[in-house]
Amino acid sequence: QVQLAESGGGSVQAGGSLRLSCAASTRAFSNYLMAWFRQAPGKEREFVAAVSRSGGTTYYADSVKGRFTISRDNPKNTLYLEMNSLKLEDTAVYYCAAGGGTYFSTSTYGIWGQGTQVTVSS
Repeated sequence: QVQLAESGGGSVQAGGSLRLSCAASTRAFSNYLMAWFRQAPGKEREFVAAVSRSGGTTYYADSVKGRFTISRDNPKNTLYLEMNSLKLEDTAVYYCAAGGGTYFSTSTYGIWGQGTQVTVSS
């Protein structure tokens, strides 16, 4: 069974940067559409970014466009999220997900990581 493990979360001041990683325990990593979602306290899980199987196409939520960059390294079975110019409202638990279908929908993704906390302070 495929497992996803996120790392790289932490606390950072507004305007700072973090890089999240998601390691997948499968050699079929390149078969999956991959994405990052986040969930803040009291809010629903929301789409952040997604990347196609080859890595050639990326999708972003409007709230992170221009600040976050999603990428993948298929030979290393790893997904990344580079986060710059972080804002207070970026505070959330960030989840990586694997699946295929409509890139922005949680129902597209059948495999989820445990999540990593990102806290942005002023």
